[in-house]
Amino acid sequence: MANFEAYQEYQRIEDFEEDSPPGEEDLLVHVPEGLKDSWHHIKNLDYFFTRIYHFHQKNGFTCMMLSEFFELFQFLFVVTFTTFLVNCVEYDVLFANRAVNHTGPGQNPLDWNKVTLPDAILPSQQCTQRIEESSWIIFLLIMAAIFWIYRLVKVFCNVLNYWEIRQFYIKALKIRMDELCNFTWQEVQDRLISLQREQQMCIHKKELTELDIYHRILRFKNYMVAMINKSLLPVQLQLPLLGNVVFLTQGLKYNFELILFWGPGSLFQNKWNLHPKYKRNGNRLELAQQLSRVILLIGLGNLLLCPFILVWQVLYAFFSYTEVIRREPGSLGTRRWSLYGRLYLRHFNELDHELNGRLGRAYKPTSKYMNSFTSPMLAVLAKNIAFFSGSVLAVLIALTVYDEDVLTVQHILTAITVLGVVITIARSFIPDEHMVWCPEQLLQCMLAHIHYMPDHWRGNANKSETRDEVAHLFQYKAVFILEELLSPIVTPFILIFFLRNKSLEIIDFFRNFTVEVVGVGDICSFAQMDIRRHGNPKWLSEGQTEASVYQQAENGKTELSLMHFTIKNPHWQPPQESSVFISHLKEKVQHDAQGGPSSQLLLSEAPLCTSLQSNESATGPDNLLASVLAHPVLTASGVQGLDHRFIPLTTAASAAASVLASLSTSQAANISRTHSHGPMPSSLHPESPMYHSDRTIIDSMSNSDSRIRSNTIQSEFASAEMSLHAIYMHELHQQNSHPQRTLGPRQNAVPMRDLHTGLQPHTGLGFSVSMPSPVHLGGWQEEEEEEEDEGEDEQEINSGSTPKQGTGSSC
Repeated sequence: MANFEAYQEYQRIEDFEEDSPPGEEDLLVHVPEGLKDSWHHIKNLDYFFTRIYHFHQKNGFTCMMLSEFFELFQFLFVVTFTTFLVNCVEYDVLFANRAVNHTGPGQNPLDWNKVTLPDAILPSQQCTQRIEESSWIIFLLIMAAIFWIYRLVKVFCNVLNYWEIRQFYIKALKIRMDELCNFTWQEVQDRLISLQREQQMCIHKKELTELDIYHRILRFKNYMVAMINKSLLPVQLQLPLLGNVVFLTQGLKYNFELILFWGPGSLFQNKWNLHPKYKRNGNRLELAQQLSRVILLIGLGNLLLCPFILVWQVLYAFFSYTEVIRREPGSLGTRRWSLYGRLYLRHFNELDHELNGRLGRAYKPTSKYMNSFTSPMLAVLAKNIAFFSGSVLAVLIALTVYDEDVLTVQHILTAITVLGVVITIARSFIPDEHMVWCPEQLLQCMLAHIHYMPDHWRGNANKSETRDEVAHLFQYKAVFILEELLSPIVTPFILIFFLRNKSLEIIDFFRNFTVEVVGVGDICSFAQMDIRRHGNPKWLSEGQTEASVYQQAENGKTELSLMHFTIKNPHWQPPQESSVFISHLKEKVQHDAQGGPSSQLLLSEAPLCTSLQSNESATGPDNLLASVLAHPVLTASGVQGLDHRFIPLTTAASAAASVLASLSTSQAANISRTHSHGPMPSSLHPESPMYHSDRTIIDSMSNSDSRIRSNTIQSEFASAEMSLHAIYMHELHQQNSHPQRTLGPRQNAVPMRDLHTGLQPHTGLGFSVSMPSPVHLGGWQEEEEEEEDEGEDEQEINSGSTPKQGTGSSC
């Protein structure tokens, strides 16, 4: 990146007035004249809009304050309880290593040597004496007390600030606290935009847009997403024996933000303006050395605080996860989205609740894809370990049922517990023999929700390399806990030995990719979703972008982010360059839809497609996605029906285009119904069965319930629409990158079996196509039950991790 200083810097909009004068950090400024409760010229709009967003997402003042106070008591409990366990418990008595004597009048001779809980607890004076004799304990307690007092002051400040936000919701936005949970963020945002017209919260712009609010809330997060997208932050490390390792924890992310955004010596002079010296090209080497020194100091500070942070991490993990592991040992084998995955998969200008909802929908297909890989050798070992452990456990349980005195035998309860944990862990490695897996279809279903996928994953879904890369985004919970525990040790070394080497690249990045926007301040230029500056010609922006390779966002991030923001904010008016791209994409969709299957055909295939993808509880949008993803496979394999016709073989792109074109047509039809029936989901086709059933439910509800139901439907179908766009854009990207792998628009006709009884075939096609090369899905195999030979199980076992074979069929 350091070699690109010759690139022209972005033209910044001249605005010499700061949105907030330096040093004035008040949340709200009340103007004495006029209405008492008017809000004019809110000086720190970043802080203000972020508080409004968090207030909405955390369900109001009461829930937020309860959470804050319980966090205080949690910290106090952990410190107090740990001190008690270390200094006030007599473990020799507790473990019966030292006998106790309860002889006395009235005591049962059988109870003379019985250990009770008070016997193991030292008197308060002796406990206090132990604490006073340990200077190390006193030092730790003083440090903990200072941190707790700091947290207490911060909580009281939050109480005052969020009470002000509560008043703003009630008096300015006209939203009562008991109705807050009934409002979506888009509705709150619309009221903020309307309020700006009445009261000038921002004095530099007469009107605010949705993008202005997103830029304020996500200013620094957009920078983080861009730096991950450009592989600037050192989170992927090449280590001996371990190979490529991705390491990004909460502690490391906190240090990145401390160094770059708001810590001492950071690049920003306040919350909304990059320091002017970082915008100039002349002293880049000097600034890089200065940044390197800051990173070194913070790295050394982390090294000094490492023991204290490590102790806290261990204690917090112990108190948080021990009971869960005892109750559900298999919970360590569950997966979660890694912090790196959340940044890698995040769109520019995507709020937390939007990202959480999207990754939540992607959880099941991603889990199924990861579960489609197993080691046959490991499965054999797990079966035998489970058998032997289960046998011993069964005998112990039988003995305890026969005579409960068996429980008094030393370590018998420990043995039962350990055996139960071993059996649970072993069973997690045994595949389900009744499941049928199709890695390519599962990967496509993943893509529909995560929206980003490297090109080399396509066609390689059954390879362990692809599975390992997905694991970087979707890690085991046990791996997450281990990384957080190691974070205090590893973070200083990453800062000192890896991040410092990228100081010059970081300086160049912030100079080249920072633009100033009137009424907003300095933002990451990628967050503008400007196709001309950051578009990629291979992602449908050919002829519309002037970006060099250095300026292009990777993996179609600019184009997909633009479509996501447009769909999530339908009232937003994009700038001219973005409007041209969106119009071009719509025209391409309409053109490709002419060669695709009808939307009625896709809807009719939904039940079959969802069963092929093992999605038992699919909703309407899920059914739609399933039919789009599986339709090319069905047409290639052939499904019997009544009418024998010639119909074209289609790809996922043409199927997605057909549905998107239908949704676009239904939008126009729904506009005329808006005034008579209230707001309706623009994605719902007015003649579809889903539409009629939803309207019946909505009409029978109260106004509040009807709005909630309507908003839910809108959100679900907006997500489905974005998923269809992601599939469609990835397919076109593959066509542009590898044209030899894709179908031509017009080819020879091929006969195909009818699809379903009573279906009207799609007859709007003026051309026919030929049979394409087979899709590399391995074919749909029917599971056949074979009689096993006595004493022998014939299986093909591939070396390494492969999709399930033998026990579970692979597609």
